[in-house]
Amino acid sequence: MNQSSEGSANDPKYLEAVDSVAATLAQLNGCPDSERARLKSDIADLTKMYDKVTSGRVEIAIFGEISTGKSAMINALIGRAVAEVDVQGGWTKQIWGTNWDGSGHVIPGFEKSEVIIIDTPGINEVEGADRAELAETTARQSDLILFVTDSDLNDTEYAALVELAAVQKPLILVFNKIDLYSSEQKEKLVEVLKSRLDGIIPPDHFVLTCADPREIEYVIEQPDGKEKAEWRKPEPDVAELKSVILETLEKEGLGLIALNAALYAADKSDRVATLRVEMRNRQADSVIWTMAATKALVVALNPVPVVDVVGGLTIDALMIITLSKIYGLNFSMGQARGLARTIGAAGGIYALGELTNYGASLFKAVTLGFGVPLTVIPQGAAAGFTSYIIGEASKRYFEQGGAWGGQSAKAVVTDILAETDRDSVVAHLKDEIQTKLQLNQHAKKGGWFGN
Repeated sequence: MNQSSEGSANDPKYLEAVDSVAATLAQLNGCPDSERARLKSDIADLTKMYDKVTSGRVEIAIFGEISTGKSAMINALIGRAVAEVDVQGGWTKQIWGTNWDGSGHVIPGFEKSEVIIIDTPGINEVEGADRAELAETTARQSDLILFVTDSDLNDTEYAALVELAAVQKPLILVFNKIDLYSSEQKEKLVEVLKSRLDGIIPPDHFVLTCADPREIEYVIEQPDGKEKAEWRKPEPDVAELKSVILETLEKEGLGLIALNAALYAADKSDRVATLRVEMRNRQADSVIWTMAATKALVVALNPVPVVDVVGGLTIDALMIITLSKIYGLNFSMGQARGLARTIGAAGGIYALGELTNYGASLFKAVTLGFGVPLTVIPQGAAAGFTSYIIGEASKRYFEQGGAWGGQSAKAVVTDILAETDRDSVVAHLKDEIQTKLQLNQHAKKGGWFGN
């Protein structure tokens, strides 16, 4: 085995992989409480990966349908009964692992280096959706994959094998129970399997085994010269499989663990980014709708002309400040007002609905406030729609880290207006206004909506 710096704890690629896992773990732990709660299992998995890569632990995962001999394979490799062998199949309900202390493989420079064999539930077990997800997680965490079959692959096995190959780990196909076939049958089956899996599994990663041989009849000559027939179980035949496993581990060395850890950390980092966008967008949508409805009411119910419009602009600025914090930016009131003006100018007074808002405010002035009952719903809906568009545009601006993503503000607002069902938004806001008015006892007492 190569014990140079390239195969030891001083390997630059290994150190880089450790750093990537540690950085991703710090990223997860540094998330806000709401995000970290959603990432609890990811943090636990990545912590295990960190422990694994820093201790030099190699994990080999075994997959296959029930009754193909996975449990017997583990017992044969390890040299003792550690897995229950059930002819009915399907006893393995959870992912579990055991130390292969007799493998003879260690990674230099790691005192706790060990090889772990991990068993998984049968891929064809009934109600196995959750187990399938757990199996995929195990495959991504493992360094080497064994796929056990005892015949030509059926559709379920083939699909599972293709999915496992996509994980980009060394994959060995184990053709078990070879004692059930004649030499000619074995040769033909191996030829068929290699043809079907060409480009998926390397030709030298097809291995024949007999993990739990059937009893066979032996004829034993006794001291008196007589012959006696006895039925005995031969020793398991997994020598070739053990040889291929160790050759793979020796060849790949620490690089196998390092690459696996780096890829795993990258997957988790992508998940954090996706989850963060999802949660931020959901929170932002809630803020936009809430502030739009608030603006609709504040503007509509304010009987003082001009002040209603000014009050609405203040709400837009406060909405932008809140959105900026959601996306990790902290806008001041001045910055928020500036962004609101930019979006307003980009959208145009008519497109955003502010023409109705200003017209209603003017009507209030002309009627000395008595026009409020006539302007409440149209002015409120128009103001709320404006706020909604400003919020959506601000959201896209903050998603790009405080930029328009290579577009102009006008192009972004135009796209949002084209994508927005104005009638639906306005109808929703009108419903909000009417609902709030029914609960607003002060408005009723004021006589605007009373008898």
